[in-house]
Formats: sequence, structure tokens, C-alpha cells
Amino acid sequence: VFLKRLSLKGFKSFADPVSLDFEPGVTVVVGPNGSGKSNVVDAVAWVLGAQAPSSVRSQRMDDVVFAGTASRPALGRAEVSLTFDNASGYLPIEFPEVTISRTLFRGGDSEYALNGAPCRLLDIQELLSDVGVGRQQHIIISQGQIDAVLNARPEDRRSIIEDAAGILKFRKRKEKAERRLDSTRANLDRLGDLQREVRRQLRPLERQAEAARRHGDLVEELTALRLHRAGRELSELRTRSAEEAGRRAGLAEEESRRAAELQCLETEISSAESELTERGGDDLGDRLVRFEALRERGRGLRAVLAERLKGIGRDRTTLEVGQLVVGLEAELARAEAEAARLDIEAVSLAPEAKVLTIAEADLAVDWEAFEAEWADGVPSVGGRAAESRGELGVLRVTAQEGAAESGRLANRLRAVGSSLDGLETQAEALRAELLVAEEAEVPLSTGVAELEARAHEASRVRNAAWERVVAAEADLRSARARVEALALALDEARSQAGAAHLAGIEGV
Repeated sequence: VFLKRLSLKGFKSFADPVSLDFEPGVTVVVGPNGSGKSNVVDAVAWVLGAQAPSSVRSQRMDDVVFAGTASRPALGRAEVSLTFDNASGYLPIEFPEVTISRTLFRGGDSEYALNGAPCRLLDIQELLSDVGVGRQQHIIISQGQIDAVLNARPEDRRSIIEDAAGILKFRKRKEKAERRLDSTRANLDRLGDLQREVRRQLRPLERQAEAARRHGDLVEELTALRLHRAGRELSELRTRSAEEAGRRAGLAEEESRRAAELQCLETEISSAESELTERGGDDLGDRLVRFEALRERGRGLRAVLAERLKGIGRDRTTLEVGQLVVGLEAELARAEAEAARLDIEAVSLAPEAKVLTIAEADLAVDWEAFEAEWADGVPSVGGRAAESRGELGVLRVTAQEGAAESGRLANRLRAVGSSLDGLETQAEALRAELLVAEEAEVPLSTGVAELEARAHEASRVRNAAWERVVAAEADLRSARARVEALALALDEARSQAGAAHLAGIEGV
């Protein structure tokens, strides 16, 4: 690979676009001082990615932009392009020519391009590092750098030689790999922290999930139990409905039978009325009604008079007004006269009543079978018919109310059944507890008596033991005193024996 072309525009002293072509071999740039020879070398270093203003002999990076002259205004940007010949494919890119461009605006913004496509400085450095071209690989040696290399320390000289040998790219790759490893370790540490935190949060979540599963199981079991209970209640309701239907059918049959009996009774009544008509029953019927009315009126008057007489008897002991007594006696006389008149009229109607009595006896024989069925009996033929019609109406109303009542009874039976089930369960539990309590009461009573006796005995034993402890403590104190006295006597005897032994030794 070799340098093929250098294009400048607005870079330092090159205000106009300039393109320098480099042919194979050695190219030498010559010219007087100030003609811009160093600016060409600075342009090559700058386009390859120089970042320090001192590397291009400037105070600030925007000093590389053409600042203008007395006859030309300043430009807004500096642009340098460097073209390499890649016909041999030495650069790892599929282009015969590779052009690297850098543009710097006076505002400080910088742009890089590779064959006209925007890119990063890192992309350019990685592309050129494989061929030993770059801003730190000593491809440009300025004045004084040779002396610096010769006078450098061995460590610095080794670094320069390694850079020139192309080891820099491997060092950069190593540094990049180490940065990635550090980043990966940091990520692994954070991942471990996240793992521990997630595990800590998983425990309550697992408990909640287990509770949710148990809740689902209980809900399914409850639903199954409710369905089972609903099925059982439905079966019971169907049974009760069948019973109610049978009952309604029985009532309908009873209604039909009573209707037939009523029809027979009405037929008999019609026959009896026809027979009475033939016997002059109309006149007798009117007289009988009149006789019964007179009789009832007489009975009523007698009852009224009896009540008034009772009231007079009570009032005579308290009232002192004689006129009231006289008036009441006059009213009593009038009532007695009315009663006598009614009695006379009743005597005059007695023959007619006897005839009616004979007719009633004849009808009684004909209705004897019907009266046997009706235990309560009826006072007259007309009354029997009316009562039978009333009972028939009652049966009809009962049959109609039976259907409505069956629905209400079904609802009440369900509620009562549920209540009875619960009450029976509670009753059974209470009976069992009562039985257990009664069975445990006898041994508990016996046990309480035994415990009281044992407590009394233990108290007595404790008092006796306490007395023995007090006596033993007194004996112990006495024994300790005697031991101390004996110890003192023993020490004194030992002292005397030692003194006597020393006295028997010569020279002591």
C-alpha cells in the first residue's frame, strides 16, 4: 500500500483546493521557507487522526482552518482527504482505492469519512493499524525526534520500536479486550446481585402462587360441592313436586266426587220439593218459616227479658229511684204479654208444625245415607245443599291455592332443610360434647377431691420438711463452730510441736 493522493481545502495556508499526486518511489517536497511544506506534513498527520493541536503546530485545533488575509476572507471549515492505493488488497476493505477524509468546522465540530461515507475515528484507526499506518506509529518523524529516540530510556525506546514494528494494534486489542473483560465482570457482578434479589423476591411469589393454586383447587371443589348439593336439592324438589302433583290429583278427584254428591243432593232436593209441592208444600213451607221466625223471636225476647231481669235484680240493690223500677216492671209486663201472645200463636200453629215434622221425617229417611257420610250434619234440606255447595267451593279454592302453596312450600322447605341440616349438625356436636362433659364430670370430681387431699398432705409434709431444714441448719452452724475450734486447736498443737522439735536440735 502507498500514498496516492492528498487533497486540501481551507487547511492552514491552502485556502484554495489543492490536490497532490504521489507516484511510486520517493517524493520530495521542496520550496522556500514559508511556502507551506510543513503544512503538507501536518495535513497528513491531521487527516490520520491527530487530536493534539501541538501535533499540527497550533495553539487550538480550529487554528488549522484558513484564517483569511487582507485580500481574502476566512473560511468556515478545513477539509483534507488522503487516498491510498489498495490494488493489492493489503487493506482489509474491498475497494481498489481507499480515501480517508476529515473535516473541521470553525465551531469545533469534526467529521470523518471513509470513501465518502461518514464513519468514526476508531473505524479509521482499526483499518490502518493492520498496515502500520496511523497517528501513533511513527510514520512521520519531525525535527528533533531522532535525537529524542537516541537519548530516550531503554523502556521508552522499546515502546517506540514496538510501535514502529506494528505491535501497537495488538496492545490496543489487548486493552480493548481487558476493558471488555472488566465490563463483563461488572455485568456479572450486577447479574449476581440481580439474581440474589430475584431469588429473594421469588420466595413470596412462590408462596403466592401456591396460595393461588390452592385457591383454584378449593374453588373447583366448592363448585363441585355446590353442583352436587344443587342436584340433590333438585331431586328432592322433583320428588316433592311429584307428591304435590299427586295431592292435587287427589284433590281434583275429591272435588269431582263432591260435585257428583252435590249433584245427587240437588236432585234429591228437587224431588223433595216436588213432593212437598204435591202435598201442598208451598203453604206448609211458608207457615213453617213463619213458625220458625216466631219461635226465634220468642226465644230472643225471653233472652232479652232474662238479661233485663238480671240487670234489674242487680240495680235494685243500688238504685233508690222507684220510677225506674216501676217502668221496668211495666216493660216486663208488656214483655210477658207479648210472650203469652206468641205462645198462643205457637199453639195455633202446632198442627201445621206436626204436619211439617212428618214431612221432615220422611225426608230424613231418604237422606240417612248422606247424613252418615257427613258427620257434622245439617239442620235442614236447604242448609245441607248450601253447606255442600260451600264445601265444594272451598275444595275448589283449596285446589287452586294448592299449586301456589306448593311453590312457596318448596322454597320454605329448601330454607328449612338447610337450617335443619345445620341445626342437626350443631345439635349432634352439642350432644357429643355434653355426653363427653358428663362422662368426664365424675372422674373430675373424684380427681378434684383427691387433688385437694394430696395438696393438704403436701402442705403438711412441706411444713415438716421446713422444720427439719431449720433444725439441720442450726446443727450445721454448731458443727461448723466446733470444726473451727478444733482447727484452731490443731494449728496451735502443730505450732507447739514444731517449736519443741526445733528446740531439741543442736545449734538452732
